[in-house]
Amino acid sequence: MSDNAKQGVTRREFAASAMAGAALVAGAGPASAQAGNTPAKPGKAAIEPTRLVSAGETLRPEIVGQFGIVAAGRHYAVAAGTRILLAGGNATDAGVAAVFAAAVTEISHFGFGGEAPTIIYDGKTKKVSLISGQGVAPGLATPDKFADAGVIPGNGPNGGTVPAMVDAMALALQLNGTMGLHDVMQPAIELADGFVMYNFLAEVFVSQQKATSKYKDAYDAYYPGGQLPKTGEIFRQPNLARTMRIIADADAAAFKKTKDRKAAIQAGRDAFYKGDIARRIGAAMERDGGLMRYEDLARYKGKVEAPAMTSVFGYQVCKAGFWSQGPAMLMALNIAEAAGIATMEPGSAPYLHTVAEAIKLAFDDRNMYFGDPDFATVPMKGLLSKDYAAQRAKQIGPRASLEHRFGNPWAFEGRARTTPQFTPHMLKAPPKPTADTTAIEVVDKDGNLFSCTPSSGWMLGGAYIAGDTGVPMSNRLTVFDLDPESPNVLVPGKRPRTTLSPSMVLKDGQPYLAIGTPGGDNQDQQIMNVLLRVLAFNQPLQAAIEAPRINSNHFHGSFGIKKDEPGVLEIEDRVPQVVRDDLTARGHKLDVLGPFAVSTGIVATGVVPGSGTLRGGADVRRERYIFGW
Repeated sequence: MSDNAKQGVTRREFAASAMAGAALVAGAGPASAQAGNTPAKPGKAAIEPTRLVSAGETLRPEIVGQFGIVAAGRHYAVAAGTRILLAGGNATDAGVAAVFAAAVTEISHFGFGGEAPTIIYDGKTKKVSLISGQGVAPGLATPDKFADAGVIPGNGPNGGTVPAMVDAMALALQLNGTMGLHDVMQPAIELADGFVMYNFLAEVFVSQQKATSKYKDAYDAYYPGGQLPKTGEIFRQPNLARTMRIIADADAAAFKKTKDRKAAIQAGRDAFYKGDIARRIGAAMERDGGLMRYEDLARYKGKVEAPAMTSVFGYQVCKAGFWSQGPAMLMALNIAEAAGIATMEPGSAPYLHTVAEAIKLAFDDRNMYFGDPDFATVPMKGLLSKDYAAQRAKQIGPRASLEHRFGNPWAFEGRARTTPQFTPHMLKAPPKPTADTTAIEVVDKDGNLFSCTPSSGWMLGGAYIAGDTGVPMSNRLTVFDLDPESPNVLVPGKRPRTTLSPSMVLKDGQPYLAIGTPGGDNQDQQIMNVLLRVLAFNQPLQAAIEAPRINSNHFHGSFGIKKDEPGVLEIEDRVPQVVRDDLTARGHKLDVLGPFAVSTGIVATGVVPGSGTLRGGADVRRERYIFGW
């Protein structure tokens, strides 16, 4: 049995139930269309009289409207966002409410002590803003603390960065919201008081009971009395509900006193980071041998930044900065555009070969050059240079590369290199399981867009909850490198090069699309799969989301031992056999998956150019949810 099998389910296994459901839906269509039909004439398929078949039919419909659309991981988060829109909130208010609800109900993938990088488009100012939403390393966290193990753990009291989600959501509300924390947290508080357990999460609880038993506070919170939560039962998190009420009540009390919405939000935020909650988190960490202290929370402050951006196919694509993997997608899009991807047939062997090779080149550069710019010198200008992309595109040959080909963006930076040469490599410690993420996208009638990718505080490998706060802590510290020459080396107060990657697209400076997905290292690859079809070929959004996907495992991963699989390309079996044979002949090592089996779950919302109406789509791969009108 593999180490992963011993310690928990893999990312792909996590998505198995969603994939099976999608396959059943796909398989049920023809049978249901024939049920009850008059026998067909020889040579003709039977057609059910009330069944109309659309040329662009998808497994689930593209959602359209003119008031607002919320897309997220689970129906609870979508319901929370919808409730806020109905109460008069805008896209940011609704998005923040959905994030808090997800922190309560999607704890397989994301918990209250995690992180939430966010991109917002303000319909009034026409400005795109990035809220970092990624916590930093605790003050005591230094490479020597993990030297003996050779790897930073992904679970337990030393698995996480400082919780950033609450700060990020407070910043979002202050920047572009209309409501206070007390308003937008109410749906989540009610869910913490009790929500009906759904099957997917119940199965995760079964798989992670042993792993979570290592951490008493988490085990008591998630398995009260040692009992497994069951599908259809009410699942309660009273400690988390109490923590959330402290935050919401601080906001409400401050607003009642000052009538200053932004100041009240700050008071609610500070109740988490500077009050008794933070003291109890710090005390629990110290008791359990962790490196985080009260002072780490008290001095934490997230940032509002300008996004990284590139223009491709006549659109402007916005991502988080070089402290995330987001710019790697911008680079891959630049390379694909320079390689002539727009002249190729989507889904053909030349097209998929070009996409895969562009991803390899960009993500190898991610591993060599990316790191928190507050601590590392990153050739950001060179990496996003169109001339650099054109040079890299020339490296795409007729055959798949099986080597790591790192570029030299410093030649396009306009200044001399001042950093040591770091070569990414795999570690020798035993592999550990990694978990996942969710994504929340919202658009409203005024053109406000909200894109957030919340993560950490997950259950896979064993959830760690800090004391009696009910707060499951982050798992992101493991993304750091221990190599001192890496731009992503662990340093106190530094952000790890997170995989979390919200995305936003503009058309001529106007709002077009907010899009995101879970999937760790897969996130930007999967978003790129969809964006190429939408931006370069003008395909319908839902059809682009459902189209067959590829995913490269070639480059070194972000978590644990930084595993690489040179030349390995995951590919869904809906890609025709003739195309797969062609890709194999080109040297790609195909890992053929089921029909909707790439581990991803795209959700997207946006504005239709010209009409100004709204649209949205949600993946069939992971039980994603969407609603709008």
